[in-house]
Amino acid sequence: MKNVLLPVFYLPPVSWFSVLLNTENEIVFEQFENFPKQTYRNRANIYGANGKLSLIIPMNHNGKREMKDMEISYREDFRSLHWKSIKTAYQSSPYFEYYEDKLRKIFDLKEKFLLDFNLKGLEVIQQILKTEKAYSLNEEYIKNPESINFREKFSAKHPSEFEMEEYYQTFSDKFGFLEDLSILDLICNKGPESLTYIKNIKQSY
Repeated sequence: MKNVLLPVFYLPPVSWFSVLLNTENEIVFEQFENFPKQTYRNRANIYGANGKLSLIIPMNHNGKREMKDMEISYREDFRSLHWKSIKTAYQSSPYFEYYEDKLRKIFDLKEKFLLDFNLKGLEVIQQILKTEKAYSLNEEYIKNPESINFREKFSAKHPSEFEMEEYYQTFSDKFGFLEDLSILDLICNKGPESLTYIKNIKQSY
């Protein structure tokens, strides 16, 4: 088994799941890193009617910097906004209706901390994918860990380093294939085939 250190994301991109669900990987989640802005830790990309759309969880700036202490701001009702955007984007996709009730549960959550919100969202996604991948949380921040370090591997701003096949997306007739969006995109478009798709992604490490 390889020890892999993974950041904890909001409705993570498809490539992240290819690392999580690799049977050779023993997963440790990073909870002590300084929270980096503009990353998937509090944003997810979906395929909207006008192309790529970022859903961003607003943060409550409490002066703390570690991921485990980052608080979500509920001043705006981001959960309703995100759910409405997801419904609009995927209601005509092949599998949205099938998973709608389960996905809706994520947006009923009202966790104080981003880490807890993301982990509970992951539970729902694992139920949909019919996976039960175990993980642990790290116990301290190590700058140069012995584990395979994925903390900076996934960029919300640059093209994915992972190779993945195209699949049909609801709006791909308009904008073409957008790769490595949130796992929601794959689930809504590929349904039960999602797990096979994830396992076929070429790893880049």
